[in-house]
Amino acid sequence: MATPSHRTPLAELVEELLATDGPLPIVAAGEPVLRRPTERYDGQLDAGLLSRFVEALRVTMHAAPGVGLAAPQVGVPLRIAVIEDPAPVPEEVREARGRVPQPFRVLVNPSYEPVGTERVAFFEGCLSVPGWQAVVARPAEIRLTCEDEHGRPVDEVFGGWPARIVQHETDHLDGMLYLDRAELRSLSSNQAMAERWTQPTPEQAAASLGFELS
Repeated sequence: MATPSHRTPLAELVEELLATDGPLPIVAAGEPVLRRPTERYDGQLDAGLLSRFVEALRVTMHAAPGVGLAAPQVGVPLRIAVIEDPAPVPEEVREARGRVPQPFRVLVNPSYEPVGTERVAFFEGCLSVPGWQAVVARPAEIRLTCEDEHGRPVDEVFGGWPARIVQHETDHLDGMLYLDRAELRSLSSNQAMAERWTQPTPEQAAASLGFELS
């Protein structure tokens, strides 16, 4: 299926996407929609269409599976993302990464800023860059401001893995992929990740692949 033109009115574009049941197609790196800043949500979709689009994002995220999905990843240049993480990980991973369960949330017009100066580095992957992961150093704690799907304001501090998810998805809305922030010497296939780099932290990968954690 061809990627719809970004000039198509957003409501019409979303209606076309929702015409077929099931998960939406996820666009991959190289599609221009992933490299353009998104349009702020300001009522371009009526309440019913917005609700249907959010549900489609949720279904698509679960089916992928992933812990976050931004509208540009399904070809819609609108400043909306969804996140959810049941965090089904061993306790040592939970402790090292601060990966705690995050309920389903809708982020409308999100932005974030660091809280403090601490940064942490871990492997990340992306549904729009299938088959690969790389280490990204990010602020350990961030302040998120946005609205929810009902227009209610959100002003909240996130730490641990939830902070990483929020940053990753919000970056998508600014036309940025995680690879733009990654230590490229860490770039590893999913096979290499499974065979070599399953440790809770990337210290061993850094020593073996020759990159700094910062």
